[in-house]
Amino acid sequence: MSLSLLAFNMPSMPDTIFILLLILLVFGSKRLPEIARSIGESLKEFQKARHEFEQELHKAAATTPPPPPPIEITQPKDRQPHQPD
Repeated sequence: MSLSLLAFNMPSMPDTIFILLLILLVFGSKRLPEIARSIGESLKEFQKARHEFEQELHKAAATTPPPPPPIEITQPKDRQPHQPD
């Protein structure tokens, strides 16, 4: 198995527990709810902005007029194509 495939695997249960304990030690038990709440609010705002952006795209696509028909180029009737001598 190549190293690049290992980089995208999810951490195992012991790895996850270690990471959570490390976060608990670094931030403390009183700050964790604040951090989780702010992360949740940030994700909620991001999803709201993405939804509004998608709505604007759909609205713009629905109101865009169709392209004009192609223009035909014709030669004037008094002018004939050049005839070789």
